[in-house]
Amino acid sequence: MADSEDSLDPMPLRIVANRPDPALLQLPWTTPLEEWTEHVVPLPRGISRHVVRIVRLGETTYAVKETVEEIAFREYRMLRDLHRMGLPAVVPQGVVTGRIDADGQELPAALLTQHLQFSLPYRSLFSHGLSADALPSLVDAMVVLLVRLHLADFYWGDVSLSNVLFRRSAGGFAAYLVDAETGELKPTLSDALREYDVTVATENVFAELLDLQASDSLAHDVEAHDIVDMLVERYHALWDELTAAEEFATGELWRIEQRVERLNDLGFDVDELDIVTDWDGDRIRIQPKVVEEGHHRRELQGLTGLTVEDAQARRLLNDIASYTASLGLGREDRSLVANRWLTEVYEPVTAMIPTEARGRLEPAEIFHEVLVHRWYLSERAGHEVDIFETARDYIDTVLLAKPEEQVAADE
Repeated sequence: MADSEDSLDPMPLRIVANRPDPALLQLPWTTPLEEWTEHVVPLPRGISRHVVRIVRLGETTYAVKETVEEIAFREYRMLRDLHRMGLPAVVPQGVVTGRIDADGQELPAALLTQHLQFSLPYRSLFSHGLSADALPSLVDAMVVLLVRLHLADFYWGDVSLSNVLFRRSAGGFAAYLVDAETGELKPTLSDALREYDVTVATENVFAELLDLQASDSLAHDVEAHDIVDMLVERYHALWDELTAAEEFATGELWRIEQRVERLNDLGFDVDELDIVTDWDGDRIRIQPKVVEEGHHRRELQGLTGLTVEDAQARRLLNDIASYTASLGLGREDRSLVANRWLTEVYEPVTAMIPTEARGRLEPAEIFHEVLVHRWYLSERAGHEVDIFETARDYIDTVLLAKPEEQVAADE
């Protein structure tokens, strides 16, 4: 199936897709989505203004959403643009139109996106036992997502926890946009539109937190006002760190490197700095011009080929550094040491995961949790516990008790 609007056959049904998957023709397009049973992954569903189903075809899992044809095509194109720009959003698969039921009645168009493995809607996170202590990490993930979209001049228009999927990342979370229905890419995103997105976020998140408390999924002593205030504060702090101009004396040139290091610590690369000196050359003004998230992820991928979330990458890079120091390999080529760590530590540990537990967490997240588990075991034992002994204990006592997260939906 090519990305065109040509009909696949003489029938009214039309599928526009960016990747060919003949298996899509197996789906019961002449049946309303809410009545689907075949191929549907039996998962609890969330409250939505659209009917949504998760379906599995062979090795691939899709989310299918019924909506108006014009809106379906608009969101499909928007998600494709975001994907091409490398932004964290679900990957669009296609749009199905011309659906007619057995009585000849028209059915809504359907938007298909690839299901994001190991992702969870916020309601499922709390139903899986997420405590109020994790709310700051959830807010941080949402803030990073919103800032990244704004840096790319994307106006969201409907910022909410409901329109985000979360993936675990080294004990925290990474957020992905899942609903771009109201979004729009601007030539330049104005401060007014940015602030409007932040305002919408506070209103929606406040209501969603109250809803969680009403359903006893969140402790009633959590102050929703404090959480949304935190969201606003952390958004402006991150935005300013990434974009604000900084002025200092020419004798403080080290502050340029310090600024870049701070941005790297936040997981962002600076591709361009605007540096201006005054007439006397006594003072310098710098401002990041191009900022891209994923600093640690790209570094780890270059060393090992692993593709993981940025916080996970930072954790793994730290373990590579510890491995290097413990074996006295500081003078060796870093990429060779990283490859040795990959084959002698990371891959053997992840290979220990039993088949029945491989859907619990991503391998990189499991490795991170093994490292945390080793710290607890070592503290209790009074000496550093072997990583493989730790992995066996973690799998037996922790991992096998965790819920399945490889494919999950909202409740």
